[in-house]
Amino acid sequence: MSILLLACVLLPLIGFLLIFFSPDNEHRIAAISLWMTRLKGVAVLGLLAAWAAQGFANFEYQWLVLYQHDDYQFPLLFFLDRVGAAYLFVVWAVFSAIVKYCRVYLHREAGYKRFFQAIFGFAFGLNLIVLSGSIDMLFAGWEIVGISSFLLIAFYRHRPQPVRNALRAYTIYRFCDVGLLVGTWMSHLLFHESQHFSQLLAMFDAHSIPPAGYASLSILSWLIILAASGKSAQFPFSFWLPRAMEGPTPSSAIFYGALSIHLGVFLLLRTMPIWSYHYLPRLIVLSIGVLTVFVATLAEKTQSNIKGQVAYASIAQVGIMFVELALGLEGLVLLHFMGNAFLRCYQLLVSPSIVAHLLRVEGNVDSDFYIKNNEQLTFLPASIRNSLPDVLQNTLYVFALQEGQLELLVKKILWEPLKNVGRQLNAVSLWVKILAGLAMLVIIAIAASGVSSVARIYLSMPVSLAMAVVSLSAFSNKHSPFQVWHSVALSSILAGVAVWLMVPSAWPDVALFFSGIIPSWALGIWALSVLLRHYNFADEPFVFRAFAETRPGWSLMLFLSFLGLVGFPITPAFLGEDLLLSHASSQHPWFAAPITVSFVINGIAIARVYLRLCMGRPVELRGAVL
Repeated sequence: MSILLLACVLLPLIGFLLIFFSPDNEHRIAAISLWMTRLKGVAVLGLLAAWAAQGFANFEYQWLVLYQHDDYQFPLLFFLDRVGAAYLFVVWAVFSAIVKYCRVYLHREAGYKRFFQAIFGFAFGLNLIVLSGSIDMLFAGWEIVGISSFLLIAFYRHRPQPVRNALRAYTIYRFCDVGLLVGTWMSHLLFHESQHFSQLLAMFDAHSIPPAGYASLSILSWLIILAASGKSAQFPFSFWLPRAMEGPTPSSAIFYGALSIHLGVFLLLRTMPIWSYHYLPRLIVLSIGVLTVFVATLAEKTQSNIKGQVAYASIAQVGIMFVELALGLEGLVLLHFMGNAFLRCYQLLVSPSIVAHLLRVEGNVDSDFYIKNNEQLTFLPASIRNSLPDVLQNTLYVFALQEGQLELLVKKILWEPLKNVGRQLNAVSLWVKILAGLAMLVIIAIAASGVSSVARIYLSMPVSLAMAVVSLSAFSNKHSPFQVWHSVALSSILAGVAVWLMVPSAWPDVALFFSGIIPSWALGIWALSVLLRHYNFADEPFVFRAFAETRPGWSLMLFLSFLGLVGFPITPAFLGEDLLLSHASSQHPWFAAPITVSFVINGIAIARVYLRLCMGRPVELRGAVL
C-alpha cells in the first residue's frame, strides 16, 4: 500500500516535470497527460482496493523525515481513511475527465502547455492535501493548490480582467492562510508530537482529558474555520469564486466547480475532533453555512451568465455542507460532496455546448429570439414573492445584484486600513527612514554584545515593529518593483532577527529561513534589473508589461523569486516560516500574529508587482489598471 500511496502523490508531480521539460508540442503534451492520468488511475484504484482488502482500516505511512532539529521535525507523513478515500477517488475521476476533455478543447490554444502544467501542479497539491498525515503536510499542498489557482485564473493574461481577478482570489487565499499558518504552529504548541491526524480522534475521545484548555481550542477552531471559509468561498468571502471563472472552462470545472471549492469542507472533516469538541465553533460553522446559502441563492438568481449561476449554486451547496458538518453528519457530507462535485463538473463542461447550440438556434430563426425560463428568471417563487411588499422585493433584488456588497465590506475592513497606513509610511522622508535603519543596526549590535534575556526581549519589540512597517510600505507601493522586492526581503529578515533576539538558540533555524529568503531576493533583483533595463516603471506604474511573452525566461526567474519570498514549498523558507512561528510562540505567543500578518501582506504585495510586469499583451495596454 505504501508504494501505491506514494505513486498517487508523486505521479502528478512527475507529469508536471515531464510537461515542463518537453517541447511545446501538442501531441507530445497530450500523450504525456493521457498516460500519466492512466497510471494515476491504476495507482488510485489499486490503493483503494488494497485498503478495502484490509477492512477499510485507517492507514498511516511515514516516508521520511524532511527536517529535524531538537524537538521539531517535519515528516513526510501520509494518511488514508474514508474521508481521504472519497476525495481521492473524486479527484482522480474528475481530473481524468478534464485531461481527456482538454486534449481536444484547447487545441491550438497559445497556452496549451502552460495549462497542462498548471492542472498537473494542481493535482499534485490536491493529492498532497487529501493524503496528508499532518497539518504541516496539508499546508504544503494548500499552498500549491493556491498558486495553481492563481495561474489558471490569469490564464488569459492578455486581458486585464482575468489578471485582476487572479489577484483578487490570491488575496483572499493569502488572508485565509493566516488561519492555517497560525493553526499549524498552534497544533505544535498544543499537541506537541501528537499533531498527526490519526491521533486527533483518540486525543479528543470522550473518556480522555482534553489536550488543551477551552480558550486555546476555541482560537485554534476559529483559525481553522477562517481557512476553510476562504478556500470554499463561504460567507463573507463568497464574492471571489464567480470572478475566478475568468479562466478556461475546464479549469473552472476542476477548480471551482468540483474540487478546489470543497477543500474547506475537507479541512473541516480532517480537523473535526478539534472544532467540533465545543458548541461555539459548531454554531459558527452553522451560521456561516446558513448565511452563505441565503446570499448565494439570491445572487445566483440574478446572474447573467452560466458560469456565474453554477458558481453560486456550488457555493450554496457547500454552505449546506457546512450546516451538515455542524450537525455532525459526516457521512452525509461525503455523499453530498461526491454528488455536487460530479454535477458541477458536468454543468461547466457542457456550458460552452449549450451556448453554441443557442447561438445556432438564434441564427436559424427569422424572427426575434428570446430565451424565457420562468423558473430561472423569476427572482423568487411566486408563493413567497406575492407575500412580500414591493419595497422588500426590490431591496432583495438589488441586494442580490450587488452580491450582498461582501467584496466592498471585506475591502473596507481588511485592505483599505492597511493601504492607508502604508501610504502614510511611504510619505515619510528619506532621512527618517535612514535614521530608523541605523537605529535597527544599533539595536542588533547591542543584542549581539551579550545582554540579558529580558533585555533581548525588549530589544526585539522595535525590530518586530519595523518588520510590520516595512511590510505595510511594500503593500502600498505601486511605483517601484525594486522597492517592493527589497521591502519584502527586509521584512522577512527582520522577522528572523526578532525571533533570534527572543530565542538566541534559534539561530540555526533562522539561518535555514534566510537560506531560502536571501537567494530568492537576489534572483528577483537580478531578473528585475534585466527586465526593467529600458523601462521607467515610476512613470507608468499601472501598465502591464507582458514580460511572460516577450522575456519568458526572465519572467520565470522572477516567478521563482516570488515563490521563494512568499515561503512556497520549493525553498527552505517554507520550513523556516513554521520554525520561526514555533520559536516565537514558545516564548511569547502574541508575537506569532504580527509575523503571520507580515508574511501574508508580503505575498500580496509581491504578487501584484509580478502580475503587472509579466501579464498583458506584448503591445502595452495603456490605461489597463490592475
